[in-house]
Amino acid sequence: MAERFEIVEKALRQMLEDKKYNTLRDILITMNPSDIAAVFAGLKDEKIPVMFRLLTKELAAETFVEMEPDDQELLIRGFSDNELKEVLDELYVDDAADLVEEMPANVVKRILKQADPEMRSAINQILRYPEYSAGSIMTTEYVSLRPTMTVEEAILRIRRQGIDKETIYTCYVTAKDRTLIGMVTVKDLLLAPDDEMTIQELMITNLIFVSTQTDQEDVARMFSKYNFLALPVVDGEGRMVGIVTFDDAMDVMEEEATEDMELMSGMTPSEKPYLKSSPFDLFKNRIPWLMLMMVSATFTGLIMTAFEDALAAQIALSAFIPMLMGTGGNSGSQSSVTVIRGLSLGEIQFRDIGHVLWTELRTALLCGVALAVVCFGKIFLVDHLLFNNPDVTLAVDLVVCCALCVTVVLAKIVGCLLPIGAKALKLDPAVMASPFISTIVDALSLLVYFLFANWILGI
Repeated sequence: MAERFEIVEKALRQMLEDKKYNTLRDILITMNPSDIAAVFAGLKDEKIPVMFRLLTKELAAETFVEMEPDDQELLIRGFSDNELKEVLDELYVDDAADLVEEMPANVVKRILKQADPEMRSAINQILRYPEYSAGSIMTTEYVSLRPTMTVEEAILRIRRQGIDKETIYTCYVTAKDRTLIGMVTVKDLLLAPDDEMTIQELMITNLIFVSTQTDQEDVARMFSKYNFLALPVVDGEGRMVGIVTFDDAMDVMEEEATEDMELMSGMTPSEKPYLKSSPFDLFKNRIPWLMLMMVSATFTGLIMTAFEDALAAQIALSAFIPMLMGTGGNSGSQSSVTVIRGLSLGEIQFRDIGHVLWTELRTALLCGVALAVVCFGKIFLVDHLLFNNPDVTLAVDLVVCCALCVTVVLAKIVGCLLPIGAKALKLDPAVMASPFISTIVDALSLLVYFLFANWILGI
């Protein structure tokens, strides 16, 4: 599929270069807006306005929503006031609010100037809600019905108002003061046995809804759990103010997953796609964490310095340090990734800390013993029998294996506790992933290693 799209994309670019605009327009109007936006992403800046003006008004607006912010800004700066107004008139309120959030101040002023008063008011309402809340990702364009309406009246209302709404399949029943009291679907209305039945007789009253202050991650999780197409949003007094649709929930899931992956890799989350990021942007996102990890690794150096006499007395000990630290770091990362994912999906709460700790402790013991046994056999067979290394004695073998077992246990305990602790402190658990845990476990593994060496070898 990807190869096929690349061929189509290349052909479209060639038509644009050859100025075959009529043929290009005929092909573009058959394509999905997301695919057209992907074509725009690969064009030179001066070609973007040319191709955009080939699109029909409705298709242009749908494509505009899918484009990258940099390309949107480029188009807005080149639009006449009429062209900008035509695009804005076709946008849903939540898409217009997202656009305003992404644009610089001078562009925002122009957007708000060309938006009609109703849309301007709705945009300002959405922007007043906290970032990353349900209120910030909702749309105010939904179909509301009254409980006293008949089925026939409800269908007529949907026909008249539905063209400007983001979704019409799910309709919400509200009182005169906009208090949410029920929900009915278009399927319920179409299959109703009598057109004179009232909405009150058909509606579902046991509703699941969120408030404007609900975290967007929790909202996305509810979509995944209940398979909603839309989710009503109410204010503090139970009055309906908007809906969150599944496409916005999917965007939130993608954003949160990307942010977690970047944090777990030791980077500041980026606002731009990789191909749109300059080397300096990537540098700014990565260097603080690298600096922090470099400084924190000082503890590892201090431990090695403190036990340098032990290393000098038993040279063989130094050969096993990379294996010990690597195994410990990997063990901690396994636990942290598992727990972080559980926290993200809502499967693990702070109250589950005892259960998580007990599970990881037993798992760590099994892993530690298994690794120690294999390590003992490997050292004995390779260093003793194969290479006949006189420095690697059975006592050294015992030190390495005991330290390995304890390191794995400590690493898994640290790996599970740090993300849960971060969550309790209202921090992103992903921050406590691989880089932090590896640094802590490296220091612990060396400390345990030298303590066992001191105890067993007497050095």
